[in-house]
Amino acid sequence: EYPLHRHVSGFTSSLRTSSAEAFVPTSVDLPNGLRRPHQKPAILRKISAAQQLSASEVVTHLGQTVVLASGTLSVLLHCEAVGNPKPTISWAKNGEEVKYNDRILLQPDDSLQILAPVEADVGFYACNASSALGSDTVSIAVTLAGKPLIKASRATVINTESPAVTVDIGSTVKTIQRANVTISCQVAGVPEAEVTWFKNKIKLSSAHHLHDGLLLIANVSLSDQGLYSCKAANLRGEVTESSQLLVLEPPRPLPYLEDLTSILSSAETGTRSVLTSPSGTKMTVSPGDSALIGCAVDGHPTPNITWLYSGEPLSLRHRLLAAGRILQILNVSDAPDGEFSCLAQNEAGSLTQKTSLAIQEYRWSVDKLMACSASCGHKGVQLPQLRCFLDGAEVNISHCKEKPKPALQPIACNRRDCPSRWMVTSWSPCTRSCGGGIQMRRVTCQRLTAKGSSVPVSNEACAQVSKRPVDTQNCNRQPCVEWVASSWGQCNGPCIGPRMAVQHRQIFCQTKDGTSVSSDQCSALPRPLSTQNCWTDVCSVHWRVSLWTVCTATCGNYGFQSRRVDCVHVRTNKPVLEHHCSWRPRPVNWQRCNITPCENG
Repeated sequence: EYPLHRHVSGFTSSLRTSSAEAFVPTSVDLPNGLRRPHQKPAILRKISAAQQLSASEVVTHLGQTVVLASGTLSVLLHCEAVGNPKPTISWAKNGEEVKYNDRILLQPDDSLQILAPVEADVGFYACNASSALGSDTVSIAVTLAGKPLIKASRATVINTESPAVTVDIGSTVKTIQRANVTISCQVAGVPEAEVTWFKNKIKLSSAHHLHDGLLLIANVSLSDQGLYSCKAANLRGEVTESSQLLVLEPPRPLPYLEDLTSILSSAETGTRSVLTSPSGTKMTVSPGDSALIGCAVDGHPTPNITWLYSGEPLSLRHRLLAAGRILQILNVSDAPDGEFSCLAQNEAGSLTQKTSLAIQEYRWSVDKLMACSASCGHKGVQLPQLRCFLDGAEVNISHCKEKPKPALQPIACNRRDCPSRWMVTSWSPCTRSCGGGIQMRRVTCQRLTAKGSSVPVSNEACAQVSKRPVDTQNCNRQPCVEWVASSWGQCNGPCIGPRMAVQHRQIFCQTKDGTSVSSDQCSALPRPLSTQNCWTDVCSVHWRVSLWTVCTATCGNYGFQSRRVDCVHVRTNKPVLEHHCSWRPRPVNWQRCNITPCENG
């Protein structure tokens, strides 16, 4: 019989571990005709109390603890295993394969010998016996008298399927929720060590412990995450090893995504949004729209999200928002068909969610007719009303401008005889242009037939429908008026040229009987001029200038000279008022002169 585990002097031997079994025959033939049954590998345990050995050569079996003395020259670790076929033996120290050299030797019987052991040789030595049927592993501790020794591992164990997992202290454990996690703290030492467990540096009560240095964390949840420490202490000292427990949660879908709501509220008009789902969603969009696609997933650790289009990496224009959880398609016309998917991945697994966009095309519609152009007669037609639709809703007609227009065929309507009605001709010209006149027109009762002909009927037929229109009316009742001008005034206005001035007269609006009225009543008549040019001898003038005076200086910057300028009558050569000559520019009467540098002396 081989016990699974037993506590000896603070050391707990490893649980026997077996590899997955393969299909093999139940027995093999022996040379003498007998059949030996198959047997999994099994290592023989020889459990005894740990002891400090003073012999220079120490020989021991697995299942014991060796405490080296100062005079120990050699340690021989026996590993005896049974099994059919014969198992292969290998050795490891502290989880790593033993590297043999001239001091650490593998003997022909698969024993491990350590010559001249030193402190660096202290540790847990594991013997592994393996064959095609499975494997078995047992450890032995080699330590010095003093503070305890803990068998530690630096492995990272990731469990995404198994309901239970067992690791050595020092490992990093990443496991799914609801699994049972067992952390093994194998301790060796003389004097015997006491084991204490901690979570995040807080001591755990004994209710959390299993026997023989094992800590069971049952039905793991997110609240169980943390740093678990095993402290082994005896009179000579203490040592601590720790394992980090991380709880994995595979990606799972969420029913909503808050970031999508906030981003959509600030997005441009015409932006549509949709959430992906494991079974796939679908959204109808308009050509040229922008679309926001959300990947609402959760998991621990937070999943990494990869976006795909038709199963391939994105190549169309896009933006990634909200740490990659939202994909913005800038123009859905870049993705006419195909499926968008988000792949959420973490160490616990992966999840694919998808959606597809259906682009609704603009189309013309002629299913509605305009109003008939006539209520009766022979000319009534209806034209189909050309409208633009998108997804069953009417939109601005400009959206369909790139679509070919359908042919519009007019449809005859209301082709029937019209009711009798009064027909009138145009009014005749007024008999007078002002002062009150008369104009006339012809009024008859007629009926327009469906063939387009007009048939006269009796006035009584129309009188039953409406009152007979008048055939005579007054016109041009405004009084007859005219413009009246006074005589021209004297030609004594300001001179505007040689012998030319301006004269004025008054203009009045009055009736034929001489009554003055407002000028507005004559506004329709051409208004006579109230001002005209005229000839007068008074304006026969010109500017006369004298010779320049002698310059006031012969050099320098201050010399000037002047002359006399007068407005004189051409005939009398006598001066007159200057304003009579103002129609021509007045000559200058002053200027600088001799502007040259003066010589010295």
